[in-house]
Amino acid sequence: MEALSTIDSDLFLFLNGLHADWMDGVMVLITQMWVWLPLYLLLIYWTVKQYGKRCWWIFLAVALVVLCSDQLSAHVCKPLFQRLRPCYNTDLQGLIHLPKGMAGGQYGFVSSHAANTFAIAAFLTAALRKKYKWMGIALYLWAFISSYSRIYIGYHYPGDILCGAILGILVGLTLWKVFHLLVVKKIWKSEQ
Repeated sequence: MEALSTIDSDLFLFLNGLHADWMDGVMVLITQMWVWLPLYLLLIYWTVKQYGKRCWWIFLAVALVVLCSDQLSAHVCKPLFQRLRPCYNTDLQGLIHLPKGMAGGQYGFVSSHAANTFAIAAFLTAALRKKYKWMGIALYLWAFISSYSRIYIGYHYPGDILCGAILGILVGLTLWKVFHLLVVKKIWKSEQ
């Protein structure tokens, strides 16, 4: 376990050290969820276009996906593991680039940012892949860039991001399976 922690810290210091003054503002923006509002609006448009009047089922499901991934990451994993974020790790003081300053919460394992974005990516990739085959690549790229920004600004180790992404994908795909069984196969089929 100690060896994994050392590898994670070393990889964090390497990735966090790859910064440039001109990128600081960009990464601080990328890490904000509101910056992605145009993407969210496009996702709403594509969902309405594919599902029509049934789109509200997808919107409810996405809200449930985010709720589950966020609650699991923030209220189960972080209190359970209590792993300090890099910016709170005294061994790393002075070595970290923090363009946004200190993070809000002390604990960072697993990254809620990564869990939420990857959960949305997994669920919507499954929901929209029939009509938009390229959607998965775009959504997973968005989740990756958004999550990487958390390493750049000094809030998460790569392991926090990786495990958050795995958690998010598992939540997104599991809830897609449940949604498909309960809503698509039962409710939507009975409406026809």
